[in-house]
Amino acid sequence: MTDLPYRPNVGALLFNRQGMVLVARRTDMEGAGGPPDQGVWQCPQGGIDEGEDPQTAVLRELHEEIGTNAAAIIGTYPEWLSYDLPAHLIGKALGGRYRGQTQKWFALRFTGQDSDIRLDTHLPAEFDMWKWVRLEQLPQLNVGIKKDIYTRLAAYFARYAVAA
Repeated sequence: MTDLPYRPNVGALLFNRQGMVLVARRTDMEGAGGPPDQGVWQCPQGGIDEGEDPQTAVLRELHEEIGTNAAAIIGTYPEWLSYDLPAHLIGKALGGRYRGQTQKWFALRFTGQDSDIRLDTHLPAEFDMWKWVRLEQLPQLNVGIKKDIYTRLAAYFARYAVAA
C-alpha cells in the first residue's frame, strides 16, 4: 500500500487578535461529544480540489469547516509537510486511495468575532467544539498522528503568536 499517493491538502493556523490559535475537536474520533479534555483536536484542514490553488483552498476550508470567511493569510510554511496514515487505515481512510496527506500550511489572522465561528454550517459537522489555545500548547494536545507536524508548525509560526 505504500505505493499509494499522498492526498494534496491545506492546513490553517488561525490566530486571533491575542495571538492564540484555533483548534477544534473532531466528531469522528474517540472522545467526541464528551468532556472538553477528551477527543482528538486539530486545526482546520482539508483537501485541495482539482485545479484549485492552495491559497484559495485554505480559505474555502475555513468557510466549510468553521463557517467563517473572516481571515487573511499572513504567512506560509515554506515546505509541504507529509504524514502517513497508520497501517490499519491505509486502504480504508481517505477513500482508500491515499497513503496519507501532503499539506501546505498557512498562518491566518482571524478578523472576525468569536460568534463568526460556526461549526454547524457544513453538515455533517466535522467538529463538535472549538477553543483558542496558546501556540506552544498545540503539540501537547491530543492531535492524533499529526504531533510532529504541529511541533514544526508551532516553532515556525511562533512570530504570529503575539497580540496584533
